[in-house]
Amino acid sequence: MGRRSIATLVLVMTVLAACSAPPSEAPAQNRIIYGLTLQVSGIDPHINQSSELGIVLRQVYDTLVYRDPTTREFVPGLAESWTISEDGLLYTFNLRQDVAFHDGTPMNAESVRLNFDRIVYPDTLSQKARSLLGPIVAYRVPNDYTFEIELNRPYAPLLDGLAQVYLGIASPSALATVNALPGMEEYNTLLYQYHQVGTGPYRFVEYIPGDRIVIERNTDYTWGPSFYTPPEEDTIDVIEYRFFDDAATRSVALESGEADIMGELLPADGSSLSNNAEVQLEPVAIPGQPLQFYMNTTVAPTDNLAVRQALLYATDREAIVESIFQGFSPVAWGPISASSLYYNSGVQGVYDYNPAQAIALLSSAGYADSDDDDMLDLNGDPLIIRIVQPPWSQLPEVAQLLRDQWAAVGIQAVIEPVPGFAGLMDKIGEAEYNLVAFSSYGLQPSYLIDSFMSTSEQNWTGYADPNLDTALANAISTQDEDDRSFQYGTAQAIIMQQALILPIRDTVNLNAHRSTIRGLSFDAYGWFPLMVNASVVAEEQ
Repeated sequence: MGRRSIATLVLVMTVLAACSAPPSEAPAQNRIIYGLTLQVSGIDPHINQSSELGIVLRQVYDTLVYRDPTTREFVPGLAESWTISEDGLLYTFNLRQDVAFHDGTPMNAESVRLNFDRIVYPDTLSQKARSLLGPIVAYRVPNDYTFEIELNRPYAPLLDGLAQVYLGIASPSALATVNALPGMEEYNTLLYQYHQVGTGPYRFVEYIPGDRIVIERNTDYTWGPSFYTPPEEDTIDVIEYRFFDDAATRSVALESGEADIMGELLPADGSSLSNNAEVQLEPVAIPGQPLQFYMNTTVAPTDNLAVRQALLYATDREAIVESIFQGFSPVAWGPISASSLYYNSGVQGVYDYNPAQAIALLSSAGYADSDDDDMLDLNGDPLIIRIVQPPWSQLPEVAQLLRDQWAAVGIQAVIEPVPGFAGLMDKIGEAEYNLVAFSSYGLQPSYLIDSFMSTSEQNWTGYADPNLDTALANAISTQDEDDRSFQYGTAQAIIMQQALILPIRDTVNLNAHRSTIRGLSFDAYGWFPLMVNASVVAEEQ
């Protein structure tokens, strides 16, 4: 990209940011600062996938359906009702007829179609939104307020995908404005993030990369889901999101009043803030995979089931949770967290900390201390476990503690740090690891297919079992809730019987806010606040 092109792009972004939303009729009275913990590479919901994006844009967009955070049932959003055909291949959505985008454009079925066009278009390079649509083969507009989605096979997670902010419906007028900019065709997919227009309870005002994102309350909003309950007074009129990349600055910002709300705090911060009367902690359980390590079944010594089971028994997860996560997170027992749908409680406690059992299993596999160095070996070859350790989620501390705990039973751990996601993928490509850390999030455990289906490119365990494949395939195709629960339960049992993972802790999003913030709550997925329900009162003098 040439300097002139860059300058042009920056100029256009500045102009778009300045005109992204019409001004409020009255000046805003209540403005708060919401701290984000990571700089974002982009905030277009159809393109990008970061949780920081959702923290902001859950306020700007509505989705066709929602999940009620309390019941976890699907409730109407932009669609007031919907039906699913008996074969599970056709979804028909009846849309509300009283919704307008922030720019005044009416919301209708054609609006939804244009959004789907953008999401599925290959050049959009969608990181998440497209995958949420599953095996979609067609979508249609039978009339102004009816939208149909056709699948090529039953796919139970579709409604769950449609409830996520990454499939938020944008104004077709705003999308067309960006696409019509002369001479900017090369950048069109990148420009919309600076000029976003939805139908949600807040309007998009500006995005200045590396500095701030600003949204303001949509005073015309009357069509939210049933669990949107705005306060009658002390509403939050303007939210300014600022980036706090340095973890050491987050609790300080809260205590000083520089920030009003902060998410993804370190456990140590939570412990110190718990003693501050001016700050309130809001830990939120995150459904999905726990913090875990996949075990590679194709490389020695973790190709041996006894070794994999021994690693589980040799791990004192309670000690890890208490020392590293300060007790804010529960111990994880299986491939999905206890707060997830279809959790199989039968996996709980199966691999309690039992170093004697670990030693017995390793002995049965032929390992012994043949040279009296307190470390086990097999015919002179030391028992070494190679751990690929990314830098996030306090994994460096976790890996160190695993090394110390395993040494007590004669297992030598070699930690191989990687600087980020690209380095992680490089290590996985080499396929010489024994353990690799990774996790994903969501209420529907359909992510288990990516992680454990034998044909999946993301099956980093290398394990293949037709029974596991069948359970996972049945779970996402059945329309029967009881059967889906049974299939997911079966999959979890197989994964733990075969010791394919070492789960550490269920993820908890540790948030905190000034005591002036009232009514802060989160969506069904745990990451994204529902700012429409919150209020702010004056500081007590």
